[in-house]
Amino acid sequence: MDRTERFYRIELLIKRQAGVSFDQLLSELEVSPATLKRDLQYLRDRMDAPIVYARDENVYRFADAAAAAVDGGTSTRAVVAKKHELPGVWFSEKELHALLTMHQLIAGLDDGGVLGRHLQPLLDKLHGMLGASGDEAQALMRRVRIVNPAKRAVTSRWFEEAVSAVLSRRRLLISYYTRSKRSESERVLSPQRLLHYRNTWYLDAWCHASEGLRRFALDAVRSAKVLDEPARELPMPEVEKALDQGYGIFGGAQLRWATLHFSAQAAQWVAQEEWHPQQQLKPQADGSLRMRIPYSDSTELVMDVLRHGPNVQVLSPPELVAEVRDQLQATLASYAENEAA
Repeated sequence: MDRTERFYRIELLIKRQAGVSFDQLLSELEVSPATLKRDLQYLRDRMDAPIVYARDENVYRFADAAAAAVDGGTSTRAVVAKKHELPGVWFSEKELHALLTMHQLIAGLDDGGVLGRHLQPLLDKLHGMLGASGDEAQALMRRVRIVNPAKRAVTSRWFEEAVSAVLSRRRLLISYYTRSKRSESERVLSPQRLLHYRNTWYLDAWCHASEGLRRFALDAVRSAKVLDEPARELPMPEVEKALDQGYGIFGGAQLRWATLHFSAQAAQWVAQEEWHPQQQLKPQADGSLRMRIPYSDSTELVMDVLRHGPNVQVLSPPELVAEVRDQLQATLASYAENEAA
């Protein structure tokens, strides 16, 4: 356990027990008495921690402003740090628990490679700050379960290359598999930003082959290499206008508006969801809900409408109504064919 971790542990132990003895600190920190004395002195003198020794109880505790004044000369420190928070990047026990949860979420986004590998030292340090190790740490992590349905894992090597190209502002050479065409091609890209959406990663970039802004799913990248050439720089408002206006991950030039009507049953959940930043929700007298939402490519919107089955109806535009109706009829037809067989 390094000194920073010991500082966290000292603070947490004092907070948890509203006072802790010197022997208890020695046992928890597994250091020599001389080291512990130096740590306590450093916390007081260099980090303004209002730690006082209560002789009658033989414990160390945090002093409030009034108690510190009686303690003789520590009132200034107590006023500066009366909330018992040490300066700098300092976390409470609850904040550490939240960070552990976020670590699990981030580490689960890829195939267990790049993110998990780079974040493991942080995880070890967080455990050390909480005094957890070995079996205790494993038990702690099992208290949070994060499920990522339909996750599309990204190869760590290509993810690292994409991140490097975005941050270094250099071009990226990729071999990309286009699912709709079932073909693979090489592209030179000027990366603009990374996007994580629905459990997978995307790269928004200027494609030098098609001379336009495109969005590439990183799980469809077969190889990637950062080039020495500088990337073409585009203003972020231009990127957002081209790729973010419509609903979902698919972009398009023409923006249209859809009106959806959700039943009272579905409205209980949909009313709390953000389908798009510009969505317009209008509750109805019977408990149902109407939503107006912008879209450019209907692919993902149709999929999400179908997910709600009979609890949603598309009211407009007519072409979206027809598309959803055709999908439902095709689904029924496929079931009828299976029954006939």
